[in-house]
Amino acid sequence: MDIPRQGAGRRRLIRRIVYGSVVVIAVPLITWALSRLKPAAPSVEMATLWPDTVKRGPMKREVRGLGSLVPEEVLFIPATTDGRVEKRLVQQGDKVKPDSILFVLTNPELENAMVDAEYQLKTAEATYDDLKVQLASKGLDQKAVAATVNSDFKQARLQADRDKELAKEGLIPDLQEKLSTVKAEELSQRTKLEEQRLAIADEAVKAQLAAQRAKIDQLRAMFELKKSQVEALKIRAGIDGIITELLVQVGQRVPAGTALAKATQPWRLKAELKIAETQAKDIALGQDAQVDTRNGIIPGKVSRLDPAVINGTRVVDVRLIGALPAGAVPDLSVDGTVELENLSDVVYVGRPVFGQPNSIVSLFKVDPDGKGAARIPVKLGRSSVNTIEVLDGLKVGDKVILSDMSAWDSHDRVRLN
Repeated sequence: MDIPRQGAGRRRLIRRIVYGSVVVIAVPLITWALSRLKPAAPSVEMATLWPDTVKRGPMKREVRGLGSLVPEEVLFIPATTDGRVEKRLVQQGDKVKPDSILFVLTNPELENAMVDAEYQLKTAEATYDDLKVQLASKGLDQKAVAATVNSDFKQARLQADRDKELAKEGLIPDLQEKLSTVKAEELSQRTKLEEQRLAIADEAVKAQLAAQRAKIDQLRAMFELKKSQVEALKIRAGIDGIITELLVQVGQRVPAGTALAKATQPWRLKAELKIAETQAKDIALGQDAQVDTRNGIIPGKVSRLDPAVINGTRVVDVRLIGALPAGAVPDLSVDGTVELENLSDVVYVGRPVFGQPNSIVSLFKVDPDGKGAARIPVKLGRSSVNTIEVLDGLKVGDKVILSDMSAWDSHDRVRLN
């Protein structure tokens, strides 16, 4: 026979109340404790990361930029006179010399003007020759007259001397002696006048011939000008080089000064590099540079720095030194590096993915055992292409991760596998 227990229900109720109270108190405590726990460090494959060790020593500061090879000079070959393109004697890419003819132009008006100037010159030269003969003939006539007057003077002087002696002897009248003397004096004066006339005639001949020669020189200069203009209808290259572009077509009418072609000297190239404006501020003329053509590295010097910023970059010209490697042609894409300075003794490390100069970044420093890495702040200084100066936060020998760790921004530690 079952005997009912006294107080069993009451005891079960008390146990339930105790258990419920424990649960009510324990759940918040457990939740709070769990919230205080740090999340487990994620695992990262070490083979996928880019680590580097902090070093101390010399560091070369450099900046890098992409660019292309361009000719040092581009020669535009112009038309020096108006004309119509009659012939084209070269094609793009042809090698030319200074006297190579590229185009032949025609200009009938200019050619007619040259022929007219030539005939005017020949007429003036013939006129000069005729004037020279006429003046020579006239000069001979004047000399003949002067010779006659001189002969008469000498005869008159001899007669005057004879009559003077005869008059002293009383053999002739004094009047006859005086007449002889007067005639001799008159002829003496005429002789002097003829000599002066001859001298003046010589000067007049020289002046007339000089005036005609000046006219000939003027017409010859005009003829040479027209001739050179006609010759200039044959357009010549003017340099040793290669024709890179032909700008006109056969049959086209071109005024003077129109560019007909472009020529370059492909063995005289320079590099045009586009450097980010933030990195170009320390570049100066004369700094050493290296240009990688993918087929060789060419040393050079910075020769020009564009004062304007275009699309966040500045153009830096590098004058190349030494022989160009095979395949170095205009418009070839190149990679250039400009050396800013050599730092003799600094603490440096490889440049992190997001490491900017003079900034503070967070890097994962690898634990000594290599099994983990912790995030630490690092103060960076001057930078180069592949390295950057460490001012604070790291010491020589520390190993840090330089690759992109943005996927673990929410974690201060990672496990390295």
